Amino acid sequence: MNKDSLPGRIWNWLFGHDRSIGFGLEYLGHLTLRWPLVVGIFVMVMSVFCAVQIPRASVDGDLLRVFAHSGEEYDAYDRLADTFGTFENDIYLLVRSPDLANPQTIETIREMALDLSNSEYISGTMSAFTLRVPTADGTTLPAVPEGMQTPEEVRAALTNLQQTDPMMRNLINPDLSGVVIIVFPNPEMTRGKGTKAMIADLRALVADYQSDQVQVELTGPPIWTGEMLSAAVDDQIKFTIYGFTLGALIALFSLRSFWGAILVAATPFVAVMWVMGTIIALFGSFSFLTIIVTTIILVIAFAESLFFIFNWLAYWREGMDPYKAVDETVRVVGPASALTMLTTLISFASLSLTAGQGIQEFSYAGTIASLTNFICLMTFLPLLLKLAVRLGFKAPKPSFAITAPIPVAWWVAKRFGRPLAVLAIVTTGLLLIPYGLIQPHFSFEDFMAKGSTALTAAEQIDQGVGGVAPLYVNVPLDEGIADVGDKDFEKVKKVHEIVEKYLGKNKVISAAAFTHYADSGFTREQIFNAVGDLKRRFVTDDGSRALVTGFMPTIIDSEELVRLKEGIEADVKAAGIDGIEVGGFRVMTTYATDNIVRGLQLDLTISVIVNLFLIGWAFRSLRVAVATAIPNLFPILGTEAWLWWSGAGLQLTTVLSLTIAFGIAVDDTTHFLSHYLHARREEGRNHLDAIHHTMERIGGAIIAATLILCSGTAIVMFSELPQVALFGTLFVITLGFALIGDVFILPALLVAGGRFFHPLGGVKK
Repeated sequence: MNKDSLPGRIWNWLFGHDRSIGFGLEYLGHLTLRWPLVVGIFVMVMSVFCAVQIPRASVDGDLLRVFAHSGEEYDAYDRLADTFGTFENDIYLLVRSPDLANPQTIETIREMALDLSNSEYISGTMSAFTLRVPTADGTTLPAVPEGMQTPEEVRAALTNLQQTDPMMRNLINPDLSGVVIIVFPNPEMTRGKGTKAMIADLRALVADYQSDQVQVELTGPPIWTGEMLSAAVDDQIKFTIYGFTLGALIALFSLRSFWGAILVAATPFVAVMWVMGTIIALFGSFSFLTIIVTTIILVIAFAESLFFIFNWLAYWREGMDPYKAVDETVRVVGPASALTMLTTLISFASLSLTAGQGIQEFSYAGTIASLTNFICLMTFLPLLLKLAVRLGFKAPKPSFAITAPIPVAWWVAKRFGRPLAVLAIVTTGLLLIPYGLIQPHFSFEDFMAKGSTALTAAEQIDQGVGGVAPLYVNVPLDEGIADVGDKDFEKVKKVHEIVEKYLGKNKVISAAAFTHYADSGFTREQIFNAVGDLKRRFVTDDGSRALVTGFMPTIIDSEELVRLKEGIEADVKAAGIDGIEVGGFRVMTTYATDNIVRGLQLDLTISVIVNLFLIGWAFRSLRVAVATAIPNLFPILGTEAWLWWSGAGLQLTTVLSLTIAFGIAVDDTTHFLSHYLHARREEGRNHLDAIHHTMERIGGAIIAATLILCSGTAIVMFSELPQVALFGTLFVITLGFALIGDVFILPALLVAGGRFFHPLGGVKK
């Protein structure tokens, strides 16, 4: 094949000996060196564009965005919400009083309930004060009579209502210590940022009624997501500030130079600004997942910047002109940086293979952020370094503490290379066992902010009355009668009894629940007229489907929820009733999380295989892929083994953190092998000398970069959101294992490999 022909050039780019390991992407840095003015203008324009976007930053608190379009469970939940509406967006007010039977207290609560129903943010309420009961003449009266004069009257009215009305059993404490008011948000007023305004309005309204006699706490999904949103925003501010500060301090410690630390920190600052501006411009807002991307990019940018500057200073200290040292660093480090960008990008991109809007957005945001970060590194940093030289910057000496472990690692590799390599291979193989045994796990409270008062209030509602975690059974009807025919009524009644068997007496409401009124001679039409607009939550207008609603505990384990759902389905089927759907937000999130996590586990496997193949292809050597496999599989499998042993299982952020951590962990290996290959090919060093030289040259950078990655991400461990905190914990554990893999295991493997690695990359000696 003619090497100068187009097919020849393509073949040479793909497989040729002179192809760079960065697949030519590092030429962006060469363009910066060749046309600094043009690239400088691009950097300024990009920075201004992104800076203008940042004031628009917001976090979407809708948890459904994470699970949207994730599969059949989400579709079933969507159909349920369209057909009946759900209790998922309702707000619960837990109203407690030490003297609830006092007529003045009960009228104060009634007045508050009326004010709530008149709020522009509320479309309706349900409580003991809004319920009306049918009368013999076909009219209705307030279930809690007005104008009661004595505590005995109040106590009798509430007790009778609590014992006879199915809905009130879930809204009045049996000991009359409190009542629950449910408010239904107005969807027109709560779109976008309206939910936050609604919650603020409700809190201000109930504050006027708070006293020693009346205490009110708000709970329910909108309150929970509001707390999560507030925690996510606070986290992002803290992570950015603390992560940037810690990265700069570690750079200062590594280089022992204030201005050197500024040079290292400048690129992450610009990179995060570019990433935030780009994500906001493309997606409009952050989600609970995409907000993590900025923290990841911050620490990656610090690590890459440190690699770049460590090499630049090494060339400078060896006597090279500082301007030429920038050019040489772009030439030598640029390809490795391009390859590390590709491995991180692939890790993010692999997540898009799993369904779910939240995962897709996280994948796209991370992919775009990885590319944006690389562009910043190849354009902004070379210009900055040359400007620093022009302004009189002097090369500092690196800290001894950063490089101190390297001689130890080299001694271990030379002295115990073979047993250490065998131990690493065997250990990695054994770690495949827990990898195959670990199972997905979902816990709703892990999405809640720590110390959530709304969650505490929900648990109190669980103990006293019904619950704020509904489970729905969608029942098909045959007769199509608006007020439910006799045959369909018996079907609904049977399903009601089955659900009550699992959740407990008085924990279920449905069209078959109003037996007290039916036994008193009232028709279903009269009963439904008394219920009013709430009828739609029991039966559709055309009488084609009915809804049985059970109230589960707010805190319920995913395995228990699965057993509950499958048990209800089995009993209903055994009763001869077909076509039901058991669903709800908690059911949907549990099953969707299981599917998403299993998909992400497959994505992780694909990411590992593709990245190892990519590295082998980039270096044109299967031996490189082999050398890379053990030190990079070890941290992933080790972390999963810890998850299996601790019983935490695989959760949503668990697999995300492992996938992204793997993509980042490969970066150090790539830089190591790139320098090793450069020492072999261009400096003419033999196998052992090249390993030793590489460890001395970039070992300190690997340690410093890992410290920055771990310390920057360790901040995430202190998040108010348990899922985000778990993400940070696993990220740090994985990167800690990766440091062991790159500083101790990889050199030991190369040394122990002996003749197998001698011809690495086409070098024969």
